[in-house]
Amino acid sequence: MNDADVSKQIQQMVRFIRQEAEEKANEISVSAEEEFNIEKLQIVEAEKKKIRQEYERKQKQVEVRKKIEYSMQLNASRIKVLQAQDDLVNAMREAASKDLLNVSHHKFHQHHNYSGLLKGLIVQGLLRLKEPSVLMRCRKEDLHIVESVLDDAKAEYAEKAKVHEPEVVVDTIHLPSGPSHDDPHALSCSGGVVLASRDGKIVFENSLDARLDVAFRGKLPEIRRLLFSQVAA
Repeated sequence: MNDADVSKQIQQMVRFIRQEAEEKANEISVSAEEEFNIEKLQIVEAEKKKIRQEYERKQKQVEVRKKIEYSMQLNASRIKVLQAQDDLVNAMREAASKDLLNVSHHKFHQHHNYSGLLKGLIVQGLLRLKEPSVLMRCRKEDLHIVESVLDDAKAEYAEKAKVHEPEVVVDTIHLPSGPSHDDPHALSCSGGVVLASRDGKIVFENSLDARLDVAFRGKLPEIRRLLFSQVAA
């Protein structure tokens, strides 16, 4: 083989090696590009997932804050409604208390038969205590009426209870007078009586104010139902 043939073979081998190197380089480049794209896609997806998770977290926080704010506003509204209802009920109680004063006012004694009412309150108190000796208090302005009906009240009690007439001592300490415009916060009494056993262990408050409180507490559920049933519905 002469030099020309050797040179030709060498050139062919060089071209073959170069071609294989180029093909291998292309394969490496394509593989690297694919791996880069895959890794880039994974990174992008991971970041997208983080963003979605962060968005969902913040969205939940917003929803929670909205629910808390709504609950607070709802509770505040309910408190306002309950307060308004209490104010209305208390206003009714105050109006009834003012009307009650007319029962014992000296201008309306005959119209309301206050003397008959006092007698009934004394009899009721005696029946509740069932004591042979009783101490009784009344307002100073009612003293003359109480003394005028006391004997009849004791006789009626004795007849109803089938006992002897009790000893009833009218206390020299009186119940407070009616409310005064000069001092509206002072202790006051709209009328009626308070009876107690002589040892003071049993007390029966049968004043008009006490009777109003008892009646009002007993009727309060019905009052609320009549006033606020439509609101609750």
